[in-house]
Amino acid sequence: MSLHADARAVLGAWTAPDARQEELRRSYLDHLEAYGDGMWRSCLPGHVTASTAIISADGSRAVLTLHRIHRIWLQTGGHCEPEDATLGAAALREATEESGIRGLTLLPEPVGLDRHAVPCGGGSFHLDVQYAALAPEDAVLVRDPDESADLGWFPVDDLPEPSDEVCRSLVRAAAEAVGRRLRSSAPHPGTDPGTR
Repeated sequence: MSLHADARAVLGAWTAPDARQEELRRSYLDHLEAYGDGMWRSCLPGHVTASTAIISADGSRAVLTLHRIHRIWLQTGGHCEPEDATLGAAALREATEESGIRGLTLLPEPVGLDRHAVPCGGGSFHLDVQYAALAPEDAVLVRDPDESADLGWFPVDDLPEPSDEVCRSLVRAAAEAVGRRLRSSAPHPGTDPGTR
């Protein structure tokens, strides 16, 4: 399956949490239907990107990067590359590259979508598909100066400034998704963890 086909399958199966997200989901699918190159930065009407809010193993903190040019704290993410087999793989690759954390666990479904203007090719749009990832307990941040101006862990309910509402909303959604995963995998009182 091509990356383009994978993105269509992911977006086609995703249940949007509200009317605005559903409108974006449908517009992304329309875009991919209209543009065979809609996954690549060369598609100037817009291109699909993948980003990830990385959440700590206990669900309390998120990793943010300080964008080198715009000087704003954001989630990890970026353009899809030819070696990305799936949209999830692109999100995981970007998260790993930008955070330096090995062993991230990407949650299987997106947690949100965001369309925003960017300067790519003189002016375009990112059709961002946003994921959540769970960091391992021993996660260590390793900043690559080519990727960001700074990198850090922040409480999910107290993100640094400047950040934007899209990032704050994504971190909230990712923390909720990770929290559900952690609760569903926790041993129930009175049960033997070895029998689960």
